[in-house]
Amino acid sequence: MENQSLDLKKLQESIFVKKEEGTEVNYFLYPEFEVHRNSLPSGVIQEWHAHTQVEEVIACTRGSFIVETIENQKLISTCVEQGDVVRVRNSVHRLRNDEENSAEFIVFRFLPDGEEKQEQIKRDKRTYTDEQVQLLLSNKE
Repeated sequence: MENQSLDLKKLQESIFVKKEEGTEVNYFLYPEFEVHRNSLPSGVIQEWHAHTQVEEVIACTRGSFIVETIENQKLISTCVEQGDVVRVRNSVHRLRNDEENSAEFIVFRFLPDGEEKQEQIKRDKRTYTDEQVQLLLSNKE
């Protein structure tokens, strides 16, 4: 039975790219955002880059890595460890792995529209009792 409520994308359905510098990326593309699963091997340094419209939020899921940014003519290095989340905004940045093991992280890419949505996000949850769920399952109203 097909589940029309969920849009599950299996790893093997992603677009896999091994970049020249060594980063391995699985791209999951959606109409309004992207999710990238990345592996940054030991010793790899990504290229410097920036985004003019796209925002990236990076969640470290294994290991650690350094995010380097250029701000006010200075190089700033920030260590991101497992469990940390970093928003790189529109900075000129790159990622670097100085550790012995690979680092893994998820990148969420989206186009912000400048609207405050925190209250809407916070309140956008409807809970159901077991009785309500049973009604849904029995197709009765």
